[in-house]
Amino acid sequence: MALREVLQFPDARLKRVSKPIGEIDDAIRQLASDLLEVMYDEPGIGLAAPQVGEAVRLIVVDTEWSQPGGERNPLVLVNPEIVESHGTLVWTEGCLSVPDFEADVTRAERVRVRARDLDGKTLEIDAEELQAVCLQHEIDHLDGILFIDRISRLKRSLYVQKRKKALRREQEDEGASTAGAARL
Repeated sequence: MALREVLQFPDARLKRVSKPIGEIDDAIRQLASDLLEVMYDEPGIGLAAPQVGEAVRLIVVDTEWSQPGGERNPLVLVNPEIVESHGTLVWTEGCLSVPDFEADVTRAERVRVRARDLDGKTLEIDAEELQAVCLQHEIDHLDGILFIDRISRLKRSLYVQKRKKALRREQEDEGASTAGAARL
């Protein structure tokens, strides 16, 4: 099976608020498997269902596997919600859906997240630093929020202009290659 495509800004589907998941069925389990496959392939440390065009409240996170000597230890969270947060920190974030850009974002230093696993069991995760940032970032995706929505208006505007220019160049390049192919 082909990997799912990661949607990229400014795709409007990234701004949709996701629906809660009721029954955890085979389709949800397959989506979770697909998310993990894409996350590890990209590579990333988190991915939310909306990033592959599915507006449901499902995320995957693995902040350990990319560390030196780290092994894969994924969290698959259904209907995750932050129930407690403490402290603040500034973390430089990037996103698979926001190509070629990183920025400092202020987040809670520690969070408690409540969710269900793929067996329907309720989990509570106490996370700090990188894992806390990653969970907040992915849960934001479920609410149609990108990390660039949490930075200054000026920095966001500069990125949007740069992204639009890059997309125009891509379209022009595609048009040139199509025109050249037509002449053969």
